[in-house]
This record gives sequence, C-alpha cells and structure tokens, in this order.
Amino acid sequence: MRSLRLQLAVFWALLLAVFLLLGVMMLGLYRLSPAMQMKAGRVRVEQACEQMAQRYAQSAPPGAGLRVDLARVLLQLVLTEAPYVEGGVWTAPGSMVAYAYPTYEGAGAKTDVPPAERPLLEQLASQAVDTGRMQAQQVRGSRELLIVAACPLGAGQAAAWTMTRTQLGAVAAEGSLRAGIAALVAAIVCSGLWLGLLLYRGQARVRRLENALAAAPDDAMPVLPRTGLKELDRIVASYNGFAARFEEARETARAARAQRSRDMRLAALGRMSSAVAHEIRNPIAAMRLKAENAMAGDGAAQARALSSIVGQIDRLDAVVQSLLALVQPLDLKPRPVELPAWLDERLAGAEAAAAARQVRLVLASGAPACAVFDPLHMARAIDNLLDNAIRHAPSPGGTVTLAARGDAAQALLALSVSDDGDGVPEAVRTRLFEPFGTGRADGTGLGLALSREVAIAHGGELRHEAARPGARFILEMPWQTC
Repeated sequence: MRSLRLQLAVFWALLLAVFLLLGVMMLGLYRLSPAMQMKAGRVRVEQACEQMAQRYAQSAPPGAGLRVDLARVLLQLVLTEAPYVEGGVWTAPGSMVAYAYPTYEGAGAKTDVPPAERPLLEQLASQAVDTGRMQAQQVRGSRELLIVAACPLGAGQAAAWTMTRTQLGAVAAEGSLRAGIAALVAAIVCSGLWLGLLLYRGQARVRRLENALAAAPDDAMPVLPRTGLKELDRIVASYNGFAARFEEARETARAARAQRSRDMRLAALGRMSSAVAHEIRNPIAAMRLKAENAMAGDGAAQARALSSIVGQIDRLDAVVQSLLALVQPLDLKPRPVELPAWLDERLAGAEAAAAARQVRLVLASGAPACAVFDPLHMARAIDNLLDNAIRHAPSPGGTVTLAARGDAAQALLALSVSDDGDGVPEAVRTRLFEPFGTGRADGTGLGLALSREVAIAHGGELRHEAARPGARFILEMPWQTC
C-alpha cells in the first residue's frame, strides 16, 4: 500500500473492528450479568404461569370446579422446567391450595408459601381472576428484586401464580453497559475525526509542496518550504540539499559546455579558415597560370584563358555566396504549404541533374496534406540534399527517394532524402555538417551546413542515418498543421 490515505483508512478500519469486538464482548458479559438474568427471570416466570394455565385448561373438563390434585401435578411438572421459579394455586376467598418449588437448592424440599410475599401473591391472583388475564409485578428490595406473575385458571375463582428472585446489586450493569457502549461509540467517532484531521493536514502539506514544485520555473529546482511535520521536513531538507548540489553541478556543467563550445568554435573557425584559404588559393593559382599562358600566346589562347578565368571567378563567387548565406541570420516567413505539390516542385527542379547522371527520382507516398514552414528557405535545404544525393547515387541506374512523414502524437514532420550509393565514409561523418566538411574533391561542404542551419531555424534538426545501401538525411521539425 503506497498511499498514505489508504494506510490510514486501513488503520481506522482495524481500529473500528477492535471497537466492535469490544462491543460484542461487552454484550456477552452483559448477558451473563444479573441485570440480564433479571430479564430472563421475568420471562421464565411469565412463561411458567402461562404454561400452567394452558395445561390446566387442556386437562380439566370445561365448566367443572377446581381440581386441586390435577393442579398440584401440573404445577410440579411446569416448575420442574423453570429453574429458580416457585409457584402455587390460589382460590377465592383467599386460600392457597397448592405450592411447589422443585428446583429449590436448599437442604430439603420447600413446601410452604413464603409468608412475606403472601399478601402480594393473593392480590395479584385476585386481580388475574377479576380481569381474566395474566398479571405481573416487580418489587424492588434493598438486596433483591422479586418478580411475580398470576394467571387465571378458568376454573371458578382460581388462579396460578409463579415467582422468582434476582440479586439487585448488579442491576446497575445495564447502565454500565450503556455507558461502555457510548464510550466505544465516542472513541470510534473521535478516532475517525482524529485520523481525518491527520489526513487532511498531511494532504495540505503535500499540496503546498506540489504547488511549490508546479510554480517553479522549468530551468531551476525550487527551494521547498518547511511543512512543520518533522518526518516530512526531513525529506524537504534532503531535497533542498540535493537541489543546491544539483544547481552547483549544473553551473559547473554549463561553464564546461560554454568553454567546450568556445573551443569547438575556435577549432571550426580554424578549419573553415584553412578551407576558405584553400578554396580561394586554388582558383587564384589557376587564373595566374592561365593569364601567364595567355600573355605568351596568340588571340585564341587568350580567349580560352579568359574563359577559364571567368569560370574560376564564378567558382569563387559561389563560395562567397554560400559563406554569406551560412553566416547571415535566416529571416523565416512561415506560411501554410500544400506539401505534395511542394515536394513535386523539388523533384522537378532536380530532374535535369538527375537526367544528366541517369538517376531515377522517386517521391514516396504518405506525405501529409499540409504543413506550416518557410517554403523558400526549406526549398534551399531540400534542394541541397537532393543535389548531394544525386551526386552520390550510382550512375547510371541509381535511385534518389524523397519522403515526408507526419507524427501526430509527437507533432513532428520529417522530410528525408535517401540514395542507394556507397554511403558517407566513416572519416567524414564526424564533421559532416561542418562548413567544408566534404569528401568530394569538387565540393565545398557548405550544402549540408546550410541545410542544417535551415532545420535549426525552424526549431528542428538535420541528422544522418546510414542506409543499406547508401545514406539517408532526415530533416525533423515541429509539425504545425494548417
């Protein structure tokens, strides 16, 4: 059980079960108490009296006078089945014709009507004869309670009576039982309220911690307030200590990342400077050689030299333009784009280069109908990837595939370009997206770097996957549906 609420509920249920068990035990003790015996004695007295009247009515003929012998026999039989009950038969105008106490535990048999209770017995018997129904009465003494019942026999002016005694000292047990049950009920209610209060206060403290965590900024660990509960405050103190150590470690890691980024930028700048110098020096050397040859040659040689020099100038201009596009910030203008038609335009623009190398272009099915991005800058990125794939696909017979997939669950749009060539060499993969990081002798390595900058500007990323055969470049970015 991981829930504190469930644990407290189970604890209260166990406590309630204990209280109920105690209540059952108290009821059991009460049934054994004199108070309960008093109630049971009254039941015995009244039942014995009724049985005496019923048996006599069944045995004596109707309309006849009182048969004393029959009454004595029936009295003995009925009282034998009623422990601690004595009884007799009374007839008007005031004589006791029968008496029996078969369950008497004295030294000898008891055969006499108790003289102290005789007036009460005669009075109840007379009332039973006059009213025609059973009469019962309890007489409370200093030490005992007398219970008497009288029933008319239906034989002239005769009635049967029964009597028993119960100790009075423990009659107060009923009041004690009620007080005990009330105490148990109060304990149950108080324990429930107490546990409910504990649960409420504990949940309030936990909610304060939850609110402190929810209100914290995404890039920082908050300092949690103390709750006032010793056990919970130990957890809060441990968390705050961990948060402080975490912030120190994060600051250290942030400084290390900043230093590493500076080192990487300096290293990349050095490599790029070397590559730029190499890219510029080669065309300059070629133009110098052509110019020197033209100066020593005729007019036709000079024309050919000038044409070659113009080509080298165009190459230098392409390098400069690519560098400018790489270092200048992108001004994105996102808008809804019909993706299938836009993808067809990308393949149409690459058809001439693909036809020259006899490479087949394929548009994979399953592209989303619409997406939001900057179509101009994204076109430059995809066109660079298509041009790169066409150059590395086998010629003739190679295949370049353009695909677009949308992931609604993660809100991602993936544009991929793949070829079935030899793939990217291991030595080039570590600097694949760096400027001038190319494995081709005729390439500048700026195309992939430009494509990656476009992906980052859209909040995405450009990554490489090794295909079998060939290579696949995947441009992922957040997918905004139209």
